[in-house]
Amino acid sequence: MKRAVIVLGALTGTGLMLWAVLLLGSWGYEIRRLSYHQARLQRLVERQPRLDVVTVALEEEGSPLVAAPRDEQALREAAARWGGGRRDEILQKGLRWSATRAHRAGDVTYFLYYDTSGVLKDYTCVAGP
Repeated sequence: MKRAVIVLGALTGTGLMLWAVLLLGSWGYEIRRLSYHQARLQRLVERQPRLDVVTVALEEEGSPLVAAPRDEQALREAAARWGGGRRDEILQKGLRWSATRAHRAGDVTYFLYYDTSGVLKDYTCVAGP
């Protein structure tokens, strides 16, 4: 009986440690993945590229354009579909700037905001569907 309790305790302890390691690894991966996209988009904004150049470049790398809302209702629909918990931020920025484009980069959505001359000015990066 004593041996069974020791084995059960060891298995339970090992299982809890494995669970903690996997949880921390998953959390770390998620943070790294999002920070990569954030840094990428920040560098892009600093270069101030034009809308047509960004659209072509992202599509060529496999990040297709999924939305190009032309009015507030279309912006609300895009934010509801791909914005997750950042819908309000997307609406606020989308209404501030003259053009918004949404691209899917794997399981991340880039909302890109352009001024009246078509220059990239801001972004929102949303993880998940």
